[in-house]
Amino acid sequence: MNKEIRSEIQISASPAKVWQVLSAFEHYPEWNPFVKKLSGEPAPGKKIRVSLPGMGFTPRVLVFDAEREFRWKGQLLLPGIFDGEHYFILQPAPNGCTRFIHGEKFSGILLPLFSKSLDTSTLSGFREMNQALKQRCESL
Repeated sequence: MNKEIRSEIQISASPAKVWQVLSAFEHYPEWNPFVKKLSGEPAPGKKIRVSLPGMGFTPRVLVFDAEREFRWKGQLLLPGIFDGEHYFILQPAPNGCTRFIHGEKFSGILLPLFSKSLDTSTLSGFREMNQALKQRCESL
């Protein structure tokens, strides 16, 4: 079983500015209501530490492409139990704006147990982070 949740927002700032804020992990506690803390080397193949409200995990970075995409994959215990591939995509939009796409692809045998909360609280967390990112980028 597979499931994807996805959210989007338009930010009145360039992809370079959005990337600057998104990749400044040390400032996440100041503005990010969803990813409370992120640390480690964001290079493909490396593990990072991510703290969300009520949970922490160490996913492996898949993509860290400046001003374009940041993607990681995490797993609960072993592969195939409950896996998530989280992504942030930045696309240039008209008038120097950025289309920010934030989502995650889930899979694994425990997915049915989490499906409802993914559609509610997890998606809500994505949207809150998007709005906070927009506010931070547009106010700098």
